[in-house]
Amino acid sequence: MIDMDADTFESLVLAELDTLPDEMVDGLDNVVFVVEDRPEDGSLDLFGVYDGWALTERDRYGMGELPDRIVVYREPHLHACDDAEALRTEVHTTLVHEIAHFYGIDDARLHELGWA
Repeated sequence: MIDMDADTFESLVLAELDTLPDEMVDGLDNVVFVVEDRPEDGSLDLFGVYDGWALTERDRYGMGELPDRIVVYREPHLHACDDAEALRTEVHTTLVHEIAHFYGIDDARLHELGWA
């Protein structure tokens, strides 16, 4: 387990977001990234969540909608990782996983690709 304050963790998330390929992030439309301590249920086994309408479901998406959210949970990441490199890797994987949900890639396909 790693000890890291919220500001430092958020900086790490932003740095990992900057390392993602342009073709992955350029298509994100009306999406915000949020860092929270834990999921509402307090569990430590959920690293992130995509809250919104995937591109494949946007026929139900209208003008003026609140932004979709990709939430990265700090405490589950810190609990699961033993060092800074493992933490960066896990945050990177979480970002890719949740961005994939934006594009409509489901968990079954993410498992096939090794991102779930």
